[in-house]
Amino acid sequence: MTPSAATEAKAPLNNRVHHVRSDQLDGYAALSGGTVGSRRLWMGRVENPPLSMTDNHHHGDSEAGIFVVSGHPVFVYHDGEKEVRVSGAPGDFFLVPPFVPHREENPSEDEPVVVVIARTTQEPIKVSVPELYQLQEVPRA
Repeated sequence: MTPSAATEAKAPLNNRVHHVRSDQLDGYAALSGGTVGSRRLWMGRVENPPLSMTDNHHHGDSEAGIFVVSGHPVFVYHDGEKEVRVSGAPGDFFLVPPFVPHREENPSEDEPVVVVIARTTQEPIKVSVPELYQLQEVPRA
Protein backbone atom coordinates (compact mmCIF):
# COMPACT_ATOMS: atom_id res chain seq x y z
CA MET A 1 0.00 0.00 0.00
CA THR A 2 1.38 3.40 -0.94
CA PRO A 3 1.79 6.03 1.80
CA SER A 4 -1.08 8.11 0.36
CA ALA A 5 -3.36 5.06 0.13
CA ALA A 6 -2.51 4.12 3.72
CA THR A 7 -3.25 7.67 4.86
CA GLU A 8 -6.54 7.74 2.92
CA ALA A 9 -7.62 4.41 4.40
CA LYS A 10 -7.06 5.70 7.96
CA ALA A 11 -8.49 9.19 7.42
CA PRO A 12 -11.81 9.91 9.14
CA LEU A 13 -14.71 10.23 6.73
CA ASN A 14 -15.19 13.94 7.42
CA ASN A 15 -11.72 15.29 6.68
CA ARG A 16 -11.00 14.20 3.12
CA VAL A 17 -12.38 14.44 -0.38
CA HIS A 18 -14.30 11.35 -1.44
CA HIS A 19 -14.33 9.90 -4.95
CA VAL A 20 -17.11 7.49 -5.92
CA ARG A 21 -16.64 5.96 -9.36
CA SER A 22 -19.69 5.32 -11.52
CA ASP A 23 -19.32 1.57 -10.98
CA GLN A 24 -19.23 1.98 -7.17
CA LEU A 25 -22.76 3.26 -6.56
CA ASP A 26 -24.76 1.67 -3.77
CA GLY A 27 -27.96 1.08 -5.71
CA TYR A 28 -28.78 4.60 -6.88
CA ALA A 29 -26.72 6.31 -4.16
CA ALA A 30 -23.36 7.87 -4.93
CA LEU A 31 -22.90 10.40 -2.12
CA SER A 32 -24.80 9.61 1.08
CA GLY A 33 -24.34 8.98 4.76
CA GLY A 34 -23.89 5.30 3.99
CA THR A 35 -21.41 5.65 1.14
CA VAL A 36 -19.15 8.55 2.18
CA GLY A 37 -20.42 9.79 5.54
CA SER A 38 -22.35 12.74 4.14
CA ARG A 39 -24.47 14.45 6.79
CA ARG A 40 -26.96 16.57 4.85
CA LEU A 41 -26.45 15.76 1.17
CA TRP A 42 -27.62 12.77 -0.84
CA MET A 43 -26.76 12.38 -4.53
CA GLY A 44 -27.38 9.53 -6.87
CA ARG A 45 -27.99 8.46 -10.44
CA VAL A 46 -31.24 7.06 -11.80
CA GLU A 47 -31.90 5.52 -15.20
CA ASN A 48 -35.46 5.24 -16.52
CA PRO A 49 -35.94 2.87 -19.46
CA PRO A 50 -37.78 3.82 -22.65
CA LEU A 51 -41.58 4.09 -22.44
CA SER A 52 -41.60 4.13 -18.63
CA MET A 53 -43.19 6.26 -15.94
CA THR A 54 -43.15 6.37 -12.17
CA ASP A 55 -46.25 6.33 -10.04
CA ASN A 56 -47.63 9.63 -8.72
CA HIS A 57 -45.63 10.48 -5.61
CA HIS A 58 -43.92 13.15 -3.51
CA HIS A 59 -40.72 13.16 -1.47
CA GLY A 60 -42.00 14.39 1.89
CA ASP A 61 -39.98 17.24 3.34
CA SER A 62 -37.04 16.62 0.99
CA GLU A 63 -36.18 18.97 -1.86
CA ALA A 64 -34.92 17.21 -4.97
CA GLY A 65 -32.61 18.79 -7.52
CA ILE A 66 -32.35 16.92 -10.81
CA PHE A 67 -29.78 17.22 -13.61
CA VAL A 68 -30.54 15.54 -16.93
CA VAL A 69 -27.48 13.65 -18.18
CA SER A 70 -29.13 12.05 -21.21
CA GLY A 71 -32.55 11.46 -22.68
CA HIS A 72 -35.67 13.63 -22.62
CA PRO A 73 -37.61 13.20 -19.36
CA VAL A 74 -41.03 14.69 -18.74
CA PHE A 75 -42.01 15.83 -15.24
CA VAL A 76 -45.75 15.98 -14.61
CA TYR A 77 -47.49 17.84 -11.77
CA HIS A 78 -50.89 19.48 -11.19
CA ASP A 79 -51.31 23.26 -11.08
CA GLY A 80 -54.78 23.17 -9.49
CA GLU A 81 -56.62 23.18 -12.80
CA LYS A 82 -54.83 20.67 -15.00
CA GLU A 83 -51.79 18.44 -15.32
CA VAL A 84 -48.69 20.33 -16.43
CA ARG A 85 -45.99 18.53 -18.42
CA VAL A 86 -42.46 19.96 -18.31
CA SER A 87 -40.06 18.42 -20.83
CA GLY A 88 -36.33 18.28 -20.28
CA ALA A 89 -33.20 17.69 -22.32
CA PRO A 90 -29.56 16.89 -21.53
CA GLY A 91 -28.01 19.68 -19.46
CA ASP A 92 -31.33 20.84 -17.95
CA PHE A 93 -31.97 21.16 -14.21
CA PHE A 94 -35.24 20.70 -12.29
CA LEU A 95 -36.27 21.43 -8.70
CA VAL A 96 -39.04 19.40 -7.07
CA PRO A 97 -40.05 21.21 -3.85
CA PRO A 98 -41.03 19.30 -0.69
CA PHE A 99 -44.41 17.53 -0.72
CA VAL A 100 -45.20 18.40 -4.38
CA PRO A 101 -46.94 15.43 -6.03
CA HIS A 102 -45.44 14.58 -9.42
CA ARG A 103 -44.33 11.76 -11.67
CA GLU A 104 -41.48 11.26 -14.11
CA GLU A 105 -42.03 9.88 -17.59
CA ASN A 106 -39.76 8.72 -20.39
CA PRO A 107 -41.84 8.87 -23.59
CA SER A 108 -38.96 7.79 -25.85
CA GLU A 109 -39.33 4.46 -27.60
CA ASP A 110 -35.59 3.77 -27.71
CA GLU A 111 -33.62 6.12 -25.43
CA PRO A 112 -33.22 5.72 -21.66
CA VAL A 113 -33.27 8.79 -19.43
CA VAL A 114 -30.32 9.20 -17.07
CA VAL A 115 -30.51 11.83 -14.32
CA VAL A 116 -28.41 12.81 -11.34
CA ILE A 117 -30.47 13.62 -8.25
CA ALA A 118 -29.46 15.62 -5.19
CA ARG A 119 -31.78 15.73 -2.21
CA THR A 120 -31.83 17.31 1.20
CA THR A 121 -32.49 14.16 3.23
CA GLN A 122 -30.56 10.94 3.66
CA GLU A 123 -33.75 8.86 3.67
CA PRO A 124 -35.18 7.73 0.32
CA ILE A 125 -38.60 9.30 0.94
CA LYS A 126 -41.18 8.36 -1.70
CA VAL A 127 -44.84 8.69 -0.76
CA SER A 128 -47.16 7.28 -3.43
CA VAL A 129 -50.42 9.17 -4.02
CA PRO A 130 -53.42 7.98 -6.05
CA GLU A 131 -53.56 11.12 -8.19
CA LEU A 132 -51.73 14.38 -8.78
CA TYR A 133 -53.09 17.41 -6.93
CA GLN A 134 -51.94 20.95 -6.27
CA LEU A 135 -50.13 21.38 -3.00
CA GLN A 136 -52.03 24.09 -1.14
CA GLU A 137 -49.57 24.68 1.68
CA VAL A 138 -46.22 23.17 2.61
CA PRO A 139 -46.65 21.23 5.86
CA ARG A 140 -44.48 22.59 8.66
CA ALA A 141 -42.27 20.32 10.68
